[in-house]
Amino acid sequence: MIILDGKKTSNDIKAEIAESVIDIVTKGLRPPHLAAVIVGDDGASLTYVGSKVRACKKVGFDSTLIKLPESISQNELLEKVDELNNNDNIDGYIIQLPLPKHIDSQKVLMAVNANKDVDGFHPTNFGKMALSLPTFISATPFGIMELIKRYNVETSGKHTVVIGRSDIVGRPISILMSQKSNPGNSTVTLAHSRTKNIEKLTINADIIISALGVPNFIKAEMVKDGVVVIDVGITRVPDDSVKGYKIVGDVDYKNVSKKSSFITPVPGGVGPMTIAMLLKNTLLAYKQ
Repeated sequence: MIILDGKKTSNDIKAEIAESVIDIVTKGLRPPHLAAVIVGDDGASLTYVGSKVRACKKVGFDSTLIKLPESISQNELLEKVDELNNNDNIDGYIIQLPLPKHIDSQKVLMAVNANKDVDGFHPTNFGKMALSLPTFISATPFGIMELIKRYNVETSGKHTVVIGRSDIVGRPISILMSQKSNPGNSTVTLAHSRTKNIEKLTINADIIISALGVPNFIKAEMVKDGVVVIDVGITRVPDDSVKGYKIVGDVDYKNVSKKSSFITPVPGGVGPMTIAMLLKNTLLAYKQ
């Protein structure tokens, strides 16, 4: 069993990006610039955005954190989006989700300039990804593909079961794994909350990518020997530690890992890759 070490791989990617930034700055050019917009004071969102800003600093990017009040109107937020769209010194930006309930998230994300949409959420970028055209791929699926690629996991001709159909992970990764590329060329089954007898699918899967958000959902008896397991799930489960919780994935790691050929840990698997690929998208935005 080989652990797909997202922490190590993401650090490798960040080091490669940092070298590119040194080359850029040595030529007398400005470094890439990523902005992050956060609305309100949601603790988890502030943590995520903080880690993204720190990652920018680590690779030599400029970064701007735009904190807006929870009470901001939709029109005011759209004005801020328009301002970022027209700021030539900002290469890419993200709108941290979730947004307050009185704001139409879809309308805000649609207003983002697709050429600055380093999250890869805009329909233009999703469509390009589906057609195998160069574009920004949503950071989590992009990170999964990069992790699989760097560990030389064989995907061609394999049966991949993706669990979860979100626009951010499940749908894009199912498209990417079926594309005529390496990694890719898989036969993909997309399972979700309405799928019946899911264990009949997982037991025959060569690769399982789970983005369900249900702790320890995938048990050892649901998988075959030699399976490749990518665990995207991140759930806080209360425990007796100082923090008061532990991070648990969708997979019963202790038992499933004994049957796996490759497996991602949680934490330290897909999570770190997501931020690394956001930085990679920002570098791509800078170069276009």
